[in-house]
Amino acid sequence: MTKLFGTDGMRAVAGKFPLVYSSVCILGEALIELLQEEGFPPHVIIGRDTRESGEWLEQALFQGIRTGAGEAVSVGVVPTSAVSYLTKKFAFSAGIVISASHNPYQDNGIKIFSSEGMKISEAWEDRLENAIWAFKGSIQPESIPIRPEPVMGQKYIEFLKSRLPEECLTQNVKIVLDCSNGASSFFAPKIFRELGFDVVSLSANPNGKNINNGCGSLYPEELAEFVVDNGADMGIAYDGDADRAVWIDKKGRILNGDHTLFVQCRFMQEKGRLKSDTVVATTMSNMGLEKALEKMRLKLVRTKVGDKFVLDEMIKSGANLGGEQSGHTIFLDDCPTGDGILTSIKMLEALTEKRISLSELVEDYQEYPQILLNVAVSRKDDFQLFPDITRTIKDIESQLGNGGRFNLRYSGTEPVARIMVEGQDQKKIEELASRMAKVLSKHLG
Repeated sequence: MTKLFGTDGMRAVAGKFPLVYSSVCILGEALIELLQEEGFPPHVIIGRDTRESGEWLEQALFQGIRTGAGEAVSVGVVPTSAVSYLTKKFAFSAGIVISASHNPYQDNGIKIFSSEGMKISEAWEDRLENAIWAFKGSIQPESIPIRPEPVMGQKYIEFLKSRLPEECLTQNVKIVLDCSNGASSFFAPKIFRELGFDVVSLSANPNGKNINNGCGSLYPEELAEFVVDNGADMGIAYDGDADRAVWIDKKGRILNGDHTLFVQCRFMQEKGRLKSDTVVATTMSNMGLEKALEKMRLKLVRTKVGDKFVLDEMIKSGANLGGEQSGHTIFLDDCPTGDGILTSIKMLEALTEKRISLSELVEDYQEYPQILLNVAVSRKDDFQLFPDITRTIKDIESQLGNGGRFNLRYSGTEPVARIMVEGQDQKKIEELASRMAKVLSKHLG
C-alpha cells in the first residue's frame, strides 16, 4: 500500500484521495479507536489554517470522532504549534492540525500530535493508514455545529508573550510582519503590538484562497523592499501555518533558518541556556553554519530533512536547540515543535538585549555559496535504479571534494526532487546543479 503520511503529515489536493470526506471521517474514527486501545481518553483538540477546504475537513473529522464515541474541541484558525502546545497543556490525548503549511491553497493536510505535543509515531500512522485503505464505502456528511473555543487561543497568546523578558519590552523597534494570509494573521500582529513593538502587518487578510500566494516565507522579496522603503528594523515572514519564520534585516537582506541557529547558538551560549554542545540541523544547512559553530566549540549534527527528524535527534543527543534552513526552529525548553512566532520572540530578545541591529547580529556569519533547485517528477523511484543518475551524483561529489556538499532527495510533501549543491565557486555549483536537474528531468520528469 502507498504510504499516506509523509514527513509532515498526510497531504494532498483537498477533495482528492486521501483528503476526501469519507477518508477523513474514517481517520477521525480510527484515531479515537487507536487512542482507546492505547489507554487514552477519547479527547481530541483540532485547529486549522485559513484554507477554504479547512472547514469541511474539520467537519469530517468531527463526524468521525463522534462516530467513534470520542470528543473533539475546535480552536479554529491557529498556528500549528498552538495545537501542539494546547494539546499538552490541557491534557488532550491527541491534537490535529488541518494545514498544508507552505503549499498553495488547493492543497491541504492533516498532522496529528500525541498527548506530549509531538508528532505521532510511524507505527500509529501505519495503523491509521490501514483503516483508511480498508474502508471501501462512502459516508454521507452530517451537519455538526462547530464552535471554536476562544479561551484556548488566548492561552496560547499568553504563553508566547511570557517568553519575552520584561526588560525587552520598552525598546522602540519597528517590525514588518508578512503573515502569508495564513494562521499567523490573527496572532502575530496582536502579540507584537501588545508586547510594545511598532508593527506593520502585510498579507494578513486571508480569504481562503490567498494563503502563501506570492507572500510569506517562500516569497519574501516584496517584504524585503518594504522593510527598506519604510525604514523598519526588521521584517519577519511566516508560512501558512506559522511554524517557520525567515528574516529581513534593515538592509533588505533575506536571512534564513541557518541565520536563526547562528544567532541563537551564540546568544543561548552566552546566557548559559544551551544544555548540550550539540545543535541539530538537517542535510540542507549551510557549511558556513558548521564552521561558525566550530568556532563556538559547538558541534552540528545533521539529520534527514523534516522537523520530526530534527526533534528525534535533539531528544537523543540532549540538545535543546535545533532547526531547518527553511525556517523551522525548535526551542525544546519551550515547545516540541517549530513555532515561527516563538522564534521571532527569541530573535527580538537577542536583538533588544544586545541593543544592536539584526544586521550586526549576523555579521560574523559567512555562508558558502549554495544552489537549491526543485525538479518536478512524475514518480519517486529510487535514484539508484538509474545508472545515469548515480553516475552524475558520483561525479558531482568527486568534483566538490571536501570543499563542498551535494544533496539529492525527494520532497516529502510535493511531487518534486530537491537538489542542493554547495561550494566555494558560485559558477561551478550552478553548472553542477543544472546538470543534475537535466538528468533527473530526463528519467523522472
